[in-house]
Amino acid sequence: MNSEKIDQLLNWINDLSDKTEAEVEELRVKLLGKKGEITQLFDEFRTILPEQKREFGQRLNILKKAAQEKIEELREAAASVCSPEKSSCLDTTMPGNSLDLGSRHPISLTREEIINIFKKFGYCVAEGPEIEDDWHVFGALNFPPEHPARDMQDTFFISTDENRVLLRTHTSSVQVRTMEKQQPPIRVICPGRVFRNEAISARAHCIFHQIEGLYIDENVSFADLKQAILLFAKEMFGESTQIRLRPSYFPFTEPSAEVDVSCNICKGKGCNICKGTGWLEIMGCGMVDPNVLEASGIDSKKYSGFAFGMGVERIAMLKWQVKDLRLYFENDVRFLREFETL
Repeated sequence: MNSEKIDQLLNWINDLSDKTEAEVEELRVKLLGKKGEITQLFDEFRTILPEQKREFGQRLNILKKAAQEKIEELREAAASVCSPEKSSCLDTTMPGNSLDLGSRHPISLTREEIINIFKKFGYCVAEGPEIEDDWHVFGALNFPPEHPARDMQDTFFISTDENRVLLRTHTSSVQVRTMEKQQPPIRVICPGRVFRNEAISARAHCIFHQIEGLYIDENVSFADLKQAILLFAKEMFGESTQIRLRPSYFPFTEPSAEVDVSCNICKGKGCNICKGTGWLEIMGCGMVDPNVLEASGIDSKKYSGFAFGMGVERIAMLKWQVKDLRLYFENDVRFLREFETL
């Protein structure tokens, strides 16, 4: 047995320092494992002469003890060093890392604002299915079969048999379901997603969001309709906002009108947003046709009412001067971050 090797190992062990827990374990295996250097020296101990056993045995025991003590010392030192993986080393009094939070979508913000305005006027929220039948989307709203007015809305049909199933083209179907279940007085708004088979462009999309309103009671007049819309416009776009009503046509209302608001960008003077007119279109409205009331089981001789409907994307475009409708659907983070503070 080479005594110089024992001395070299002992000196090397005494000089060891600053090891990680993984390195300490590698060192233990290297020295004291089944094939470790100290273990091999003990195997060689059997072959030495009897008169040398006492001397070498003592030196081997000293070497093994030194190795065990050094390994334990290094292991304790490594365990006291903090690392991100050790929760016990975390200082809970230190400020945490800020989270990168998202923001509400502009359509959600606009929808919520419109709903809150009408809730202040006493309206309740009513919702219904997006997949509808022909009766609730067309028939009950005074669209006779094969009537040309059905061409005003390009519809996605799911089935074309006699009980035609389709994706709703407006949330007026929710108004019909409300009238079928509830007798007047009725005062509801119907927010939801609608679908029309249209080419996607900066001004149109095949999916968009509507909010429609319905008020039915005794002695409801067109003046009530005008006042409700004026109050909404002032709440939504500012106290100085004015409205104008232009005659229009809808199968389910008579008389009907389109509603414009004074441009909130140029204050009615004319700009590129309002195309120099000083006015911006926001919705359609009218008095509920008696045929619609009767189709839902409401006495049109006793009750009257008005209805209105607006596109949420349209209101959002006017409120924040967004010129391309497609931005609402592309989830571009740069666009969405503009609404983080709202």
